[in-house]
Amino acid sequence: MPDLDPEDEKLITLARSARARTQAAEGAAVRDTDGRTYVATTVELPSLKLTALQAAVAAAVSSGVESLDAAVVVTEENTVQEVSVRAVRDLAAQAPILRADSSGTVQETLR
Repeated sequence: MPDLDPEDEKLITLARSARARTQAAEGAAVRDTDGRTYVATTVELPSLKLTALQAAVAAAVSSGVESLDAAVVVTEENTVQEVSVRAVRDLAAQAPILRADSSGTVQETLR
């Protein structure tokens, strides 16, 4: 993998930290076009289930964000869930979505 942009490295660090703190299946972070970041983890409640990326996008939208620059999900899964991709694409058709493992190594970039 090529060297990552420092801002993308920051997203990975934030997503990893959130995942580790809550011991969630996934951690995610998104960056809006103004450079602000939003972080979330998987939500598994009896009445509400969100992927980490869905939750991060929801946090961004609830703060008034209309467009995203990049997204990261830290997971041990081999793919990014389609519902997660769609949540990001609702705000950014071309923003890269990086999938990293728990060590922070990028495994895939969706464009």
